[in-house]
Amino acid sequence: MTIHSDRRNGQPTLRHRAASRFLALGLFSAFAFTLSSPVMAASCGSTPEPALDWSECSKKNLMLSASELEGANLAGTDFSLTDLSGSNLASANLEKATLVRAWLAGAKAEKANFGHVEAYRSSFANIIANGASFVGAELQRTDMSGAQLSGADFSKAELGRVNFKGAVLTGAKFSVANLSRANFNGVTFEGPIDFEEAFMFLTHIEGVDLSAATGLHQTQIDLTCGDESTKLPEGLKTPTTWPCASD
Repeated sequence: MTIHSDRRNGQPTLRHRAASRFLALGLFSAFAFTLSSPVMAASCGSTPEPALDWSECSKKNLMLSASELEGANLAGTDFSLTDLSGSNLASANLEKATLVRAWLAGAKAEKANFGHVEAYRSSFANIIANGASFVGAELQRTDMSGAQLSGADFSKAELGRVNFKGAVLTGAKFSVANLSRANFNGVTFEGPIDFEEAFMFLTHIEGVDLSAATGLHQTQIDLTCGDESTKLPEGLKTPTTWPCASD
């Protein structure tokens, strides 16, 4: 910008001095904004890496096994039919993600957020998800066999026909969850496990030691499938309808 001098003293005029200051202020503000702005989120086309942002992306029907996605933002991402087996999802946020028929077998997902995911008929077999949240998740017919789920929160989750066979459930929470026909055969837990207001229609608890379980009431137990080796908390009694017919 050309600055004209004042005719009397050879100095820039007031108008041009103001324009120069405005230009300098604009350049400084742009520079400061560049320094203070957060790093741009990764695009949906980026390769897997820790802490990336794939939120609301479509990742359907892909081979992503053994991916490093620790701390990633995967909220609302569509992983339908995708193979995430053996991946590192520790502390990742998968809230409201779609995991229908997805494979997460053997994945590491400690403290991950699976809240309100849709994961019908998916495989979480042998997943390590201690401290993970599955609050409000849709997990019907999901395979959780052999999973490590100590401290996991399944409150208000839909768990109809979920297979927990052989899972470790120490300190897990199933309050207000739907456990219709879920299979707890062979589960292990040391210490309390919360079933407060859980719906347990034909829930399989054959051979399970529930003596340390909390929140159980006789009306819940009366709906379940147990046998002579099932152990109940003090004050509850074995229903006369056991064992249940296979379904």
